[in-house]
Amino acid sequence: MRRRTLLAGAALLPLGAPLATVAQQDITFFRILTGGTVGTYFPIGGLIANAISNPPGSRPCNEGGSCGVPGLVATSVASNGSVANVAAIAAGTAQSGFVQSDIAYWAYNGTGIYAGRPKVDVLRAIANLYPESVQLVVRKGSGIRSVRDLRGRKISLDEPGSGTLVDARLILEAFGMTEKDLQAQYFPAQRVADSLKDGTIDGFFSVSGYPQSAVADLAATVGVELVPIEGPEVDKLVSQFSFFSAEEIPDDAYKGVAGVKTVSVHALWVTSSKQNEELIYKVTAALWHPATRKLLDSGHIKGREIRLETATTGLGIPLHPGAEKFYREKGLVK
Repeated sequence: MRRRTLLAGAALLPLGAPLATVAQQDITFFRILTGGTVGTYFPIGGLIANAISNPPGSRPCNEGGSCGVPGLVATSVASNGSVANVAAIAAGTAQSGFVQSDIAYWAYNGTGIYAGRPKVDVLRAIANLYPESVQLVVRKGSGIRSVRDLRGRKISLDEPGSGTLVDARLILEAFGMTEKDLQAQYFPAQRVADSLKDGTIDGFFSVSGYPQSAVADLAATVGVELVPIEGPEVDKLVSQFSFFSAEEIPDDAYKGVAGVKTVSVHALWVTSSKQNEELIYKVTAALWHPATRKLLDSGHIKGREIRLETATTGLGIPLHPGAEKFYREKGLVK
């Protein structure tokens, strides 16, 4: 989305930047839809938006300034999550967003939760970012030790439009249950911590990279436990849905909380096939610039898992031609 504007550009410029330069340049605005502000998508989105931005007036990379895309102003925008992000990208109201690999796969192919609905075949991948763990968090001392113990308990499955809700339903189904077997709640990620603290719920599902800030806060205050998601039911689930992988959350992920075995999906950065090839090529190159590596390594811990060597694995949808061109040059795509 290109706009030639003096005022918007000036508001984003370093002090002392020449206004004449701004007036003569195009500014490209690029939104990255993320998720709730207490999850992992939002801070990672902020890091990436900062890395790829290089508004008019910024110094060139080799002069110590931004190493982003010249003229690009990227913003990280909170949202309801994967399903909502797919809808926005399909509608053209956002340039890109973070989407769980399972949701992206189903949307592109018109299967799973998208069965009977039009395929979102404009979805294209920019990169696989990092694994997202399915975290089943319960209040310490709740007596909930397994997925089967959720029967009759007040458990939040996340809000409609979220990828977490989809995966929670799949996991319950694997254990022969549905949300009707629980006292299911549908709170957004921003509300679950307070709801657990005040006893409104006994636990909640979260699909996010660990450590998740809300869970870390709960561990340090009211005390929580992670419930393992494992067993033959999960083995079957992983074999049935290739976007799931077996994973383990370590003991040191949250202070005083024992680690557990669970499953994970991938966090993908996706866009639309309608986005300009040259722009997405430059955005992809900026993501993997050495200066971006420094930002990712110094920010949220999941940023350290965003690696070029895994950028094209577990996608489930085609790469955008601009991204594909970059990865082909790097030898990651044949």
